[in-house]
Amino acid sequence: MDWTSIIAAAVTGAMAFLGVLVSNRKTGALIAYRLQQLELKVDKHNHFAQRVPVIEEQMKAANHRIDDLERKVEG
Repeated sequence: MDWTSIIAAAVTGAMAFLGVLVSNRKTGALIAYRLQQLELKVDKHNHFAQRVPVIEEQMKAANHRIDDLERKVEG
């Protein structure tokens, strides 16, 4: 077996390994960024979901007040 072919194969393997490492690092960074953006969206949705019952209760109270006022005007 020729030493030059062994060295060439080792260098090629090492370069391929470095390429995979760099690619995985970039992919990991992209996944982390997208996960962070998704967490922000979930937080925004959760705040909205917490406010909806409050708004519904305020609407119920406003409807009762309107009904009371309508009864006073009609009566």
